[in-house]
Amino acid sequence: MPDPAAPPTSPVPLAALLGRRDLGLRHLAGPAADESAVHWVHTSEMADPYPYLLGGELLLTAGVQLSDPDRYVARIVAAGGAALGFGVTPVYDTVPAALAEACDRHGLPLVEVPPGTPFTAVARAVWGLMAEARHHELRRVSGAQQALAAAAARPDPVPSVLHRLATRLDGRAVLFGPDGVARWAAGREPGAEARDALAALAPVVRPATGRSAPASATDTAGSVHLAAYAIAGSEGLVLGVATAHREPGDHTIAGVAVVLLSLLTAPRQGADESARSAALVRLLLGAEPADVAPLLGDGPWTVVHAHGEGTPPPLDSPLVDARADTVRVVLPADRSVRPHPGWTLGVSAPAAPGDLAAADAQAGRALRRAQASRTPLVRHGGTGIAALLDPDEAAAHARALLAPIGEPLRETLRSWLALHGSWDRTAVALGVHRNTVRQRIARCTTLLDADLDDMDVRTELWLALRGR
Repeated sequence: MPDPAAPPTSPVPLAALLGRRDLGLRHLAGPAADESAVHWVHTSEMADPYPYLLGGELLLTAGVQLSDPDRYVARIVAAGGAALGFGVTPVYDTVPAALAEACDRHGLPLVEVPPGTPFTAVARAVWGLMAEARHHELRRVSGAQQALAAAAARPDPVPSVLHRLATRLDGRAVLFGPDGVARWAAGREPGAEARDALAALAPVVRPATGRSAPASATDTAGSVHLAAYAIAGSEGLVLGVATAHREPGDHTIAGVAVVLLSLLTAPRQGADESARSAALVRLLLGAEPADVAPLLGDGPWTVVHAHGEGTPPPLDSPLVDARADTVRVVLPADRSVRPHPGWTLGVSAPAAPGDLAAADAQAGRALRRAQASRTPLVRHGGTGIAALLDPDEAAAHARALLAPIGEPLRETLRSWLALHGSWDRTAVALGVHRNTVRQRIARCTTLLDADLDDMDVRTELWLALRGR
């Protein structure tokens, strides 16, 4: 059975859908509804729906081409379908008994959709339940981030973070040393099997001589879910987590704890660097900018989002938030940011400490534009081609390109280009005769040694005149 593709939001328990009285759905056969989760909804009247399923669907059908119920159900199960919803009328007055028997035999939940319930109403209910689940998960993750950040500010930060993590995940959190011995632990201790399995999982993410290691790893011991996370910059520390259940946001919550533990266990920083690192982490975890501005200083500051492989860009800042896909850095606005081989960068506009959240969003948008345009570095400051240019480099190029012509000619050329080469409109805008405009543009053509009828030339000159 194929694994379901990643759903857009959290899956919905089939039992929650059956609980919607307005739909009137009935569970007729197959496993109990609380054992199944729906990732999405698909409607099909194909005799063989297998090629059209991704896995995890509630498949809705009226049985238009239902000729062999056993094979039909077997194909849905082989595709990884979560459940079958059968609509009675207009093809069948009742759900065929052979279909119910096949669902019992193959272990597929069968749901009756009554005549008064359109398939679109079922789909809309599933999407609504997914949205509710997603909002609930976001609130849960946000609350956990705030709680972990508060724990990191306590006098005993490491055990406090572990205790808060274990409480939020309703499980066990252990910090293993390089020797594999548990240094701190919090939460309910699992059984011996899970405890030993978690200790055995920790070395998987701990780098060793001659080999690299993944940042995280998962396993199970009986019904207990296990996860291990490498603590960056700590020379071999590993966070281990054991829980009875695994929720969609658990990995994100554990990731926040990993970032905090990385900072708390890293080699001692200077007082200023330590304060600024703490300020950045608090900002990213939702603290009010006014609460952390005193730690950052007056600024202005620039936020950089970087994505790539290999050695990160030399941005020379302790305010770094390194994640699996994107590195986020806060650095003084006067610090130079240049393209770096193998990396794509998005740079925000300079911002005061209280505006860092907006600057963070600017850097994110700039990075997405850089990735879309395959440009090494994009700075915030508008959209279009001009936003892709380094301001200093663009100004230097403009000065060199426009050096042969003086300001009167530049002003005429700027107006003429802005008005799409119209002699009359340019003359009106400048308050001169149209023949004067023609003479000046001809002079520009000669001095610049450029063909102003060429659109590429016009575009380059327009950008230069705007950016000089």
